[in-house]
Amino acid sequence: MSLQKVVALVPMRHHSVRVPGKNYRPLAGKPLYQHILDTLLACPEIHEVVVDTDSQVIVAGVRETFPQVCVIERPAHLRADTIPMNEILMYDTDQVPADLYVQTHSTNPLLRAETVSRAIQTLQDNYPAYDTLFSVTRLQSRLWDGLARPINHNPAILLRTQDLPPVYEENSCLYLFSRQTLELRRNRIGERPYLFEIERDEAQDIDEEIDFTIADLMMRARGAGA
Repeated sequence: MSLQKVVALVPMRHHSVRVPGKNYRPLAGKPLYQHILDTLLACPEIHEVVVDTDSQVIVAGVRETFPQVCVIERPAHLRADTIPMNEILMYDTDQVPADLYVQTHSTNPLLRAETVSRAIQTLQDNYPAYDTLFSVTRLQSRLWDGLARPINHNPAILLRTQDLPPVYEENSCLYLFSRQTLELRRNRIGERPYLFEIERDEAQDIDEEIDFTIADLMMRARGAGA
């Protein structure tokens, strides 16, 4: 199977509990969602960018500022907060055919176009040995479970944290998958996923109010250093 036709999917809810209106709230001078759209449109490997949303604010903004972006207005039966993302992706991939889908979020404004391109090229070059790809952040910290049991270290052997064997956090910045994998597994992660490492500063995710403040400062610092 070829992975040549690439479509980027960006789901965006209107409602957000912890950071009200975050997807369209201004960040470093423009609405949050515009940052990720600028990033995806700068990737030559991506043939089409698609926004799935239930927000009329975002629908109007995308159509005005990004007329080349396809907008899918999310149907009512998929709008509840309890609907799994994989079900939304099943709907979206049925609307817009592609060989390979790249899914990311508006809450990853520091993600760089070069990183997205490199992820696409990595899976294309390694398929079918790897059937999907998702982005991760390396952790080299002493981790414990809720019962105070060590997860990734031996407390009797106090290694420096930089010498610990790394573990990896799924950072939700990037998922690359085919419709076939999504249908078979009802999951965007396949049987043989490639763990694609992203630096921590680029993987900054906006989940709480403090994250918005940090991302705003980082975006402004990046712009000042450009």
